[in-house]
Amino acid sequence: MSARILVAEDDEKQSRLVRIYLEREGNAVQVVADGRSALENARANRPDLIVLDVMLPYVDGLDVCRILRSEGSEVPILLLTARSTEEDLLLGLDLGADDYLTKPYSPRELTARVRALLRRSHTGGAGAARPGPLRVGALELDPVRFEVHVAGRPVMLTAKEFALLEVLAREPGRVFTRAQLIDHVFSLDRGVLERTVDAHVMNLRRKLETDPARPRLLETVYGRGYRLADGTGAGA
Repeated sequence: MSARILVAEDDEKQSRLVRIYLEREGNAVQVVADGRSALENARANRPDLIVLDVMLPYVDGLDVCRILRSEGSEVPILLLTARSTEEDLLLGLDLGADDYLTKPYSPRELTARVRALLRRSHTGGAGAARPGPLRVGALELDPVRFEVHVAGRPVMLTAKEFALLEVLAREPGRVFTRAQLIDHVFSLDRGVLERTVDAHVMNLRRKLETDPARPRLLETVYGRGYRLADGTGAGA
């Protein structure tokens, strides 16, 4: 399944390698070498996915991600980073990135992550099954259209946030441990931290809940994990 992919990477050798591997998958790839060009290209051409290096000239990758999300863009973003500390990785997710790879990385792993993100996005490949919308109280989640509404209000989610919410919405009331959510949502990721799940849950609460400090939809079950409330008062 061909997709339009924007690669923002200032290392020419690295960007050439990424382009080769992504084009072998049948994708149309554009490469830019700085954050300003990445923003201009993303706005003008609306790619299906962005592979975004964190350390870019003019505007760094984290700011590119933050700006695109603030403008309402839902494009899946895969961060490439040499910053391997937990705080740096969580910051990228908090700003709206869907996934990340730490350098050095395998080009084959990168292409696998790209395929997974495209499958989760509304522009990715479509399977034979077309599941209908999931409704839990005031929450409605449409896996085909990649849309979420709470009490009729549209909510924009990243691909990973959507995947996490979909797992919970398919079994409302069931408690999922962090390990189970990692297995369902981050199966390709090696060494994903439980705090990564917590960061996505915090982002979801900010977008879904009336009062994120007192969540009524996405509940914490202390000592166990998370569950989606089975309907009453959701999103109220």
